[in-house]
Amino acid sequence: MVNPLSPKETKEKSRRRSAKAQSVPPAIEPSLTRQSVSSCDDLKILIANRAYELYSERGYRHGFALDDWIEAEREILSQIPP
Repeated sequence: MVNPLSPKETKEKSRRRSAKAQSVPPAIEPSLTRQSVSSCDDLKILIANRAYELYSERGYRHGFALDDWIEAEREILSQIPP
């Protein structure tokens, strides 16, 4: 098979391809991603547990789930240093 491109065109195409490969951002390390997700999940679990405690303190009355969640979130997040 004959290459229809001239040597100059072939070099240009090759240069564009390598420049494109260099512009791809590096991959995020899996350990960092797992750690961030884990911390986030732990935080949600703490908030959910506290929201349930507030629900039980309220006598298991329905209709206040959002209020309980927001209050629990406020309490938990206030304990985390900035």
